[in-house]
Amino acid sequence: MKTNAAFEGTASYVATRELAVAVNASVALQKPLLIKGEPGTGKTMLAYEVAKALDKQLITWHVKSTTQAQQGLYEYDAVSRLRDSQLGEAIDDVAHYIKKGKLWEAFDSEEQVVLLIDEIDKADIEFPNDLLQELDRMEFYCYELKRTIAAKHRPIVIITSNNEKELPDAFLRRCFFHFIRFPDRETMKQIANVHYPNLASEMLERAIKSFYSVRDVKALKKKPSTSELIDWIKLLLVAGVSADDLKDLETMSELPPYLGALLKNEQDSDLYQALRQRNTKPY
Repeated sequence: MKTNAAFEGTASYVATRELAVAVNASVALQKPLLIKGEPGTGKTMLAYEVAKALDKQLITWHVKSTTQAQQGLYEYDAVSRLRDSQLGEAIDDVAHYIKKGKLWEAFDSEEQVVLLIDEIDKADIEFPNDLLQELDRMEFYCYELKRTIAAKHRPIVIITSNNEKELPDAFLRRCFFHFIRFPDRETMKQIANVHYPNLASEMLERAIKSFYSVRDVKALKKKPSTSELIDWIKLLLVAGVSADDLKDLETMSELPPYLGALLKNEQDSDLYQALRQRNTKPY
């Protein structure tokens, strides 16, 4: 498939072939790219890296539970206009009281931009439905200005979801979908090497092996993610932990050092420690 995009990952972001194909396909189809995957798999960072690789401006819209779709278009400050009117300071140009949202910013750009709508599933279930027409037609109507705001250049839209809520079918039909699977061990080594290029191969091998011995515990409520591995390796290096200190940890009763960097709740920590104390292989 030929596209104007040439995303293959960057020096700071390891992208699988499937992910690169998904990015380029969404650009070619001019459809939003909906990215799902467990926390820590690089969903949000993907938008930053796509913008960097394609040399485009990034506009980010981080969605919260209270976010309304209208905020992405614009907000009209009627209260300020009324107050100014009462004080005799009203400005005739209504545009003065309109705050552009992230979609308007993206539509108004003189060059194509990358628009990130981050964690769309945090908002109300109607949020995706309220953006259907705007993302499909790349335009919306501003009633206060009595004119249609249309995109000068169709932005590359990347939408992330942690699967906290099911997204509406009508919304899904308008997206190109990709699920970022948790990296296998070889891919994880590549990711770790990006962050720690001078890390000794033996230390890297044993750190990865120890990490997966924790992650592979099936009963864990929250399995450690890629970002937690990166933080854990940093702690190991700062503390001077050697490869020998990590040797065969998965077959020993001792706990990995700084376990709190990997397991983030007491139930998982207690479960893992209990398995260690029984000298039980934890997977």
